[in-house]
Amino acid sequence: MNALALLRSLFAYQAWANDELLEKLASLDPHVHGKERQAVIGLIDHSHVVSRIFSAHLVDASHGYSADTTEDTPAFDELRAAVAATDRWYLDYLETVSSRQLSEPVAALMSRQEMLTHVVLHGGYHRGEAGRILAQISVMPPWDTFAVHLHRAEPSRRLQMSREPLGA
Repeated sequence: MNALALLRSLFAYQAWANDELLEKLASLDPHVHGKERQAVIGLIDHSHVVSRIFSAHLVDASHGYSADTTEDTPAFDELRAAVAATDRWYLDYLETVSSRQLSEPVAALMSRQEMLTHVVLHGGYHRGEAGRILAQISVMPPWDTFAVHLHRAEPSRRLQMSREPLGA
């Protein structure tokens, strides 16, 4: 698998994982778990802003942010729609960028590949923080792993593995 194919897979995973977390968050009663829900929304807002900043860098555009969070945390539904749109942007971007372009340095003296990798790792880090907050209030966080995503997106992989003899 080349770097571009791996990045496409990782961003598909990120879109799935973001959606899973936001779906879980939507099920939380804001009256019972308001403080924790707001903390998770703040983490998602931060991760989203950073993703938007890096998307602007990738296309040499102005991002318009003066900080790595919004001044006023958006309402949940607004943030959810914005995260989904940004996830879609990255998936679309990865359909247009070439393997050669991935190694080109852009703003912040990082290559596109390094920037894209940062965005995925950064998102995973903050989803992990959000999962820890959920666990502290006895809410089972989504099972946010790349392997789970692959098995759900491509169930035939799991079936192929179960047919292989041990030690193969």
